[in-house]
Amino acid sequence: MVVAQKPKTRFSAAEYLALEEEAEYRSEYYQGEIFAMSGGSANHNRIAGNLFVALRSALRGKPCEAFINDMRLQVKRHHLYTYPDVMVVCGKIEFAQGRNDTVANPILIVEVLSPSTEAYDRGKKFEFYRSIEGFQEYVLVDQQRMHIERYRPLGLGRWEMTTLDATDEVLSLTSVGIDLTLASIYERVDLESELT
Repeated sequence: MVVAQKPKTRFSAAEYLALEEEAEYRSEYYQGEIFAMSGGSANHNRIAGNLFVALRSALRGKPCEAFINDMRLQVKRHHLYTYPDVMVVCGKIEFAQGRNDTVANPILIVEVLSPSTEAYDRGKKFEFYRSIEGFQEYVLVDQQRMHIERYRPLGLGRWEMTTLDATDEVLSLTSVGIDLTLASIYERVDLESELT
C-alpha cells in the first residue's frame, strides 16, 4: 500500500528564502509558515511610488536610503520576513545574515492599507515592527480616502498617533527630517474609483 505524503506546512527560514528565490510571486514568512501576498491596486502602487520617489529625492546626499516593496525586511525577534511598501534605513544597512536582499534595520516603515491587510497592518504587524531596534516611525496610508496615520514612540512602549486628512496638510517624517504634503502623496490617486 502506498501512503500519500502530507504536504509540508512548516518551513525553516532558509527553506523559505530558497523558495522565494525561485517563486513567481512574493510571500511573507512568519514562524515557519509561508503566506502568499496579493498584488496591489493601481492606487496602492501610485501612493507607494509617490512616497518612494519623494523620499529618495529628499534623501539625496544624506546617509539614508529608501526602499520600495521589492526589498524584504527581516524582523528577527518574531521570525518574520515581509515586504513593506516603503522603508528607510539610515546609516549602515544591516542585511540579514548571508543576504543582500533582506534588511533588518529600518527606522521608517510605510504601509499602504488594503482592505484585506488593514487589520494586520494596524495590529500584529505594527507589534512586530516595534520590536526592531532603532525603529522610529510607522506610517499608514489609506488608499480609499485621503487619510494618513503617523506613529512615533514616546517611550516606555507607548506610541503617539497623528492623523492627517486634508490636501494641504503636511506629513512630517521626523525620523528622516522630511515634510511631504498629502497632495504630493496622493498625486494621480483616483479616490473615486476606490469608493465603487
